[in-house]
Parts: sequence; structure tokens; C-alpha cells
Amino acid sequence: MNSAPPSAPRQAAQRRGKAAERVAALWLRLKGYGILAQGLKSGRGSGAGEVDLVARRGDLLAFVEVKSRATIVQAVESLTPFQRQRIERGAAAFLARRPDLAGCGVRFDMVLVAPWRLPRHIPDAWRID
Repeated sequence: MNSAPPSAPRQAAQRRGKAAERVAALWLRLKGYGILAQGLKSGRGSGAGEVDLVARRGDLLAFVEVKSRATIVQAVESLTPFQRQRIERGAAAFLARRPDLAGCGVRFDMVLVAPWRLPRHIPDAWRID
């Protein structure tokens, strides 16, 4: 097990990612969503990835991936099929722990963040295959 601290560039990237998540959460709140979870981790060894944001508006749950890049195009292109699968597993793990949300519709959204641009929310960015 590697217990060495992350490198300085990695720490800077993590800080930028957390800042982008805060911007995205604010953007979604302004659009009428409530934020149920942020930086949701399913646990080591679960095979499920981190879900950046879980947002709710009415009876709709949105599992949101936040991507921050130099341009919006780079941000949208940065989500890989492998990442989508891990987010989907993270969403399933979250729903298994929250039976009170069983009646809600579910979708997968993205919020794209780039410098000097308003965030771009893409509802229903992908569907489970």
C-alpha cells in the first residue's frame, strides 16, 4: 500500500476538481436542484467510483459528473466509458443505501466547467447500456 502523499501537481489538480464541484453545485442549486451528496465514495474495493454530485429536483435524481478542463469541448470529451460504468455502480450503491429514494427517476448528467465560461449543465448526458 502506497502511503506517500500526492505530488504537488496532483494536489493542485485535486484542488481544481473540488473547486469545480463547488461551482457545479452552486450552478445546480440556482437551477432549482437540491444537493444530496457531494464527493460520494462507495468504498475501497467496491468497484464503484466516486460520484461528484447527487442532485434532486422533485422526483428526479441526477448523478452528476463534473469535468473541468481548459475548454468545454475538452471537458465533454474527457468522460470515458470506464468512468461512466464506475459512476453507474456508485449510483447503484447510493440507491441501495437510500430506499427512501426508490420512487425517484434517475439520470446521469454532466456539468462542464472551463475558465471564464459559465458552467454548462448537460442533463441526461448518458444512459445505462
